[in-house]
Parts: sequence; structure tokens; C-alpha cells
Amino acid sequence: MSSVALGLCFILATVALLVLRPRKAKDLPPGPVKPWRWFQELNDQYGPVVYLQMGRTPTIVLGTAQAAWEILEKKSPVTSSRPRFIMGQEILSNNLRGLMAAHGPFWKRWRRVSSFMQRASDTYKPIQSLESKQLMSELAKTPANYREHLERYATSVVVMVTYGRRVHDIYNDEVVCLNRETQDFLTSINIPGKYLVESVPALLYLPHFLTPWRTAALKQRERDKEYLTRLVNEVQSKMESGRAQPSFCRQLLEDREKNDMGDLEIAYTCSTPFGAGVETSAGSLSSFMLACAAFGPSFIPQAQKELDAVVGPDRLPTFEDFDDLPFIRAIVNETLRWRPVAVLGGTPHSSTEDFVYQDMFIPKGSTIIANLWGIHLNPVDFPDPHRFDPERFMSKRDYPGPWQHSSFGYGRRVCPGQHLASNSIYINIARILWGFNLGKARDENGQEIDVDTFAYTDGFNSVPLPFPISITPRSPGHVVIIERENEAAQEELKAYDL
Repeated sequence: MSSVALGLCFILATVALLVLRPRKAKDLPPGPVKPWRWFQELNDQYGPVVYLQMGRTPTIVLGTAQAAWEILEKKSPVTSSRPRFIMGQEILSNNLRGLMAAHGPFWKRWRRVSSFMQRASDTYKPIQSLESKQLMSELAKTPANYREHLERYATSVVVMVTYGRRVHDIYNDEVVCLNRETQDFLTSINIPGKYLVESVPALLYLPHFLTPWRTAALKQRERDKEYLTRLVNEVQSKMESGRAQPSFCRQLLEDREKNDMGDLEIAYTCSTPFGAGVETSAGSLSSFMLACAAFGPSFIPQAQKELDAVVGPDRLPTFEDFDDLPFIRAIVNETLRWRPVAVLGGTPHSSTEDFVYQDMFIPKGSTIIANLWGIHLNPVDFPDPHRFDPERFMSKRDYPGPWQHSSFGYGRRVCPGQHLASNSIYINIARILWGFNLGKARDENGQEIDVDTFAYTDGFNSVPLPFPISITPRSPGHVVIIERENEAAQEELKAYDL
């Protein structure tokens, strides 16, 4: 028997074993539920750069801001690629997701066009301000539904920026539901070790009837292609009739020839902000709320004193107030630092060459993870790291990078939506603290209900689990201003309705 035939027999036997004897979760040995905490323990034990052999791939875990900066920023020419994602990128996405793309011509084009969102961030501020005014009204009317309101805000901003249309209902809007389905599927298959094909790519040569995992991904890919293309076609139709609002999709369509991008590439590029921006913005604002419930008395009075002095009682804070609100800016930074949403630092990097860092050899093809949980909770950089303390950002510190935290990544893979995200967090934190008192909720006996500042989800992004909080207007006059501003905002927002 030839070596090829022997290899095929081995693959078939392996697949048959997996099909006939699938492993159930209860049969698996114990392991870390939250890998970012395990990585932090490894860095505490072995140092800021830890080597792991996960399957056939060397994995480097970075546990300090300095190590991450020096390896992913200063050495970005050789650390800006991605590991191979067979299920998520190749099969599900037809190699069209820029966030997961390896270094090469496609990724360079995607990075160039995605940087448009970064350059245009100031032009999105009016949209963020208008949607924030509706959020304030929603919090005043139904504060118990604060999580739904935060998600609606974040979703509508992203969809308006991307496609030039609003979102009123996060549960029934077709764009939201289809995007959520896509993101849930992508997250479910991007679990290291879940699929044998990630370690044995030769399984791709098997016929489809032996690879149900591939069939499911291909079916989802067809659904994705249909609705993502339809969204782009809707924008194109509005452009032709003169009804299209400025948007990322419209810009890509106008620059199609200059960028040499086909319809399908444009469609997948437009899907990036939803996956990267909704959960991160809504999750960060939810963490801010959790901090208010847990630590509110230590920082809210100072924040409101600053807001009252700069803004006063007769209007909402604006983006023009940013430079005059240093403590609010510190709260924004501490929110992003205290409980990072992208706990593992987002999508891992991969090295394209061998290199040496502080006498440590990093081989070509290594997966590099900047463990943001460990980086942001490093007591050397952030003493008493689990305490929410904006004061730590009130003076310049010796910390690598322009943000004084590491939430937006490093090097050539820095988040293209970083300014959009930080602007959303700023305007809403400023306005929520201006208009409301926040603190612990009380039970039926009037006793304060403690919150668990470690109760977070286990997904690729980690956000707070539901928690009770008291949100009450600071005065009837503040409510009058909130409702007046929302009424005016609704008139302007009509231009973005379908």
C-alpha cells in the first residue's frame, strides 16, 4: 500500500473514531474555565513571557504591558500576522475576514480601508451624541432595563456608522439578529482544540459526507454571504436614489475601483464593526455601571462636582467639554483598564520570523497572546488592581503606549475602531454621571444588595453577568433637560430611519 493510501486510511480511521465515539463535556479532564486567569498565574510564576506547546504550535503568553509593547509594537513587522484559522477564516469566511487574515496583500488592503473609520472618528460624534440622548431618556424611564438600553445604543451607533441606518429594537431588527447569529457561530467554532482539523489540516481532503463540521460552517457561510451582500446592495440602491446617509459602506462603494474591492469583499469588510464594536462598547459601559454599584461613593461625588462646575445643570455634557473634564477622562481610562472586555487581548498574533527577546528565542510561527487580564491587573503597573480607582489616571505614569492602558491592542493590529469606542464610552459616562445617581440596589427590606465584581461571562469577550443597580435622576430638572434633548434628537435621527 502506498504512503498516500496509508495516510488516507489513518485519516478515515481517526474520523470514524470521532464520529462513533464523540467525547462529551462531562468526560473531559478538568481545566481552567477562564484561561486568562490561568495565563496570569503562569506569568506570575514564570515571568512576563511564557512559552507553551499547544499541539504543534508554540504559544507565547505575554503578561506585562512592557513585554507586550516591545514584542507586538516594536517588533510589529514580524509579529503582526495571525495563526491559521481553518474553521473560522477559511471555511466559514472564505478567507475574507480581515481581523483573522494572515499578513499579506489582502490584509494590507483591509487594514488600509479599515483605517478610514479611525480617520473619520470625529465625523461620527454627532451620531454618538444623538443616540446617547436617547439612551439617557431610556435610562430615566426604565432604569431596570439598563443592559438592553446600553446594547441598543452600541448596536445602533455601529449600524449607523456602517450602513447609515438606525436600530430601534435589538431583538427584532433583521440586521442585528443575523449579525448576532453570525457572531455566535463564529465564536462557537473559534475555540482552540474543538476541531481536529485545526491540528490536522489533512482532514480537509476528506469528502464532505465525512466532515459534518465543514458542512455546518459552509451552510452558515452561504447565509452570511446572502445577507451581508444584501445590506451592501441596499446602500447602493440608496446611493442611486440620493437617499444614502454617509457611512463606511457608502465610502467603500464610492472607492471600490481605487481600492480594487469586489462586492463580497466589501460585504465582509462592512461586517467587521458589528463583531468588534457592539459587545466591547456595551460591555465596557456595563462594567462602568458595575463599578458604580461597587465603588460609587469613592469616585462619583468627585465626578459630579467636576461636571457641575464645567457643564452646569442646564445642558448635557458634550464632546466639546472633553478637555475640561480630566476626572471623567480618568474614569473612562479606568473603565477600560479595570475589567477589559477582550480579556485575552483580542485575536492572537503570529510571528513570521524567528526573533530573540531578552535572550529568549521566539520561533517563527508562534501564536502570541497578550493576556489583557493579566496586563491590566498587574499590581506593579496598577497597585490594588481590582479596586476601581480613577485617581491612578490623574497623573502621567510610566506606561508604554499613548493610552495609558492596553485595551486597543498593539502594532499593525491595533483596533481600527479605537477612537469610535473611546468616544462612545466618554460621552455616555459623562452624561450618565451628570444626570443620575448610581449605587447599590436595595432589597424588599431596604438592605443594600452587594454586587460581585468578578461575575463575568466566559466567552471570547468577557462582560458582566446581570447585576442589580440603583439608577435615579439627580433632580427633576435633570429629567427635564434629558427629555428636551431626546425630543430634539429624535427629529434629527429620522434621517437614518429606513
